[in-house]
Amino acid sequence: MSLKVYTMKDGSMSPLKGKTLAVIGYGSQGHAQAQNLRDSGVKVIIGQRKGSANYKLAVKHGFKPVSAAEAAAQADIIQILLPDEVQKAVYESDILPHLKAGKTLIWSHGFNIHFKNIVPPKDVNVIMIAPKGPGHLVRSEFVKGGGVPCLIAIHQDATGKARDIALAHARGVGGLKAGAIETTFKDETETDLFGEQSVLCGGLSALVKAGFETLIEAGYPEELAYFECMHEVKLIVDLFYQGGLSYMRYSVSNTAEFGDMVTGPRIITAKTKLEMKKVLKEIQNGKFAKTFLTELQSGGKNFRAWEAKEKNHPLEVVGRKLRKNMKWIDSKEV
Repeated sequence: MSLKVYTMKDGSMSPLKGKTLAVIGYGSQGHAQAQNLRDSGVKVIIGQRKGSANYKLAVKHGFKPVSAAEAAAQADIIQILLPDEVQKAVYESDILPHLKAGKTLIWSHGFNIHFKNIVPPKDVNVIMIAPKGPGHLVRSEFVKGGGVPCLIAIHQDATGKARDIALAHARGVGGLKAGAIETTFKDETETDLFGEQSVLCGGLSALVKAGFETLIEAGYPEELAYFECMHEVKLIVDLFYQGGLSYMRYSVSNTAEFGDMVTGPRIITAKTKLEMKKVLKEIQNGKFAKTFLTELQSGGKNFRAWEAKEKNHPLEVVGRKLRKNMKWIDSKEV
């Protein structure tokens, strides 16, 4: 299935000329997109809770943050870049009262719209511009004169100009320089959640831990297990990133490539894929979204307990010790 890809020739900044764009939430994506848009000539205001670290960061970057309600009242275009679990409360209390016909709402992840946790009025545009990279990369590539690929989706076109606004926004954050791929809120949300849970975060974390535990249970030193099952993951992933599976196999030894092809299917089996299908189904039918929101909006007691337990896993303990001697790593300890 071929998707439409928009480039610089497809969008101009004119739809944002004379408009005020509010970025609600000055976090990872917020700080990057807000600065890129400002540098692209857009009038940007920041909605951020006073006294927070992100409020101070916005001030450092030359903005004068106001409350989410003030920002929404002033803006023609409102971009919501808050954590998924808090968006509904802020939207209902601070944004909805200031939504007038013809305004535009922008998301960078479709979670709350797709699962109908937020249902905007029919007389506003609802669009998505989702850079496929972390905020620091979105900003650094823009500063270099480039951009990060992004996804673009139109959920609701109340004015007949939603696509033009979306393309202007994508150009403003640098996305059109790398290509903006057209999608839907549904597809972006479901594929994003599935990737996070089954491969990028959940699957990879579980695989690393299982490998580490297998080695130390067999009597090998924790340090060696850490290097083989955690530390060197970056080396392989960087090869994936540069040239896919083929480049990784070209770059490693014949021994490693042979082991990859012979042993990989024994680890990730048909049973694993069957479980992935179940995970996808739970995402599609809304079960995961409901479970997640119920847990986080009720205080996140289980969530915090899981976090605390994981921080004390032997893999994490030995890793913290070893990274102190790796001066080339910008070590981050939470």
